[in-house]
Amino acid sequence: MSTNSVTTNSNVKTGVNARYLTMTAMLSAIAFILMFLDFAVPFMPNFIKLDISELPALIGAFSMGPVSGIVICLIKNLIHLTITTTSGVGELSNFILGVAFVLPAGLIYKFKKNRKGALIGSLAGALFMAVFSVVSNYFLVYPFYTAFMPEDAIIGAYNAIASAVGGHMDNLLECLVVFNMPFTFLKGMISVGITFLIYKHISPIIKGTNSRKN
Repeated sequence: MSTNSVTTNSNVKTGVNARYLTMTAMLSAIAFILMFLDFAVPFMPNFIKLDISELPALIGAFSMGPVSGIVICLIKNLIHLTITTTSGVGELSNFILGVAFVLPAGLIYKFKKNRKGALIGSLAGALFMAVFSVVSNYFLVYPFYTAFMPEDAIIGAYNAIASAVGGHMDNLLECLVVFNMPFTFLKGMISVGITFLIYKHISPIIKGTNSRKN
């Protein structure tokens, strides 16, 4: 192999690494900004907000691999730690759920790079995130909140909504399974839907190619 060939390969590798770092940083910044664009939804207690900050991580996982998606989840939460109001508990939970979402999605798409693989991966990721939301909220988030808000008051907030359809929650775990798990799945699927709409258009920019092929 000639010296020129080695130099060219080295330059290409350096360029790819630089783009990977740049795109990961850019998507992390977007994810951080999206954390502030949250809003309450009528079928959840008003202290629970909906946001789509996992969207950039999912795009990163599809375009640059699952590790990139995880790094984006990590960076956005590390930045958010500088303004945390939950002593890092909220950020830790957000990171865990983000990884539960983008890791299976990115892994499945990595080995099945077509629309079907993306859909299966996305569904698996949203489902994993929904299940992990129960664990994360029960063992991390709500133990923190109960230091400021009695558990009965939290359950009461859920029951205020459940009573509208004749339901009643007896304990916190039931609240999380009935409300938070489907809510988190829906949250994931919103990110999935947006990703499917825009991915074809932005993946060439992220990858640094002019091709429209995944």
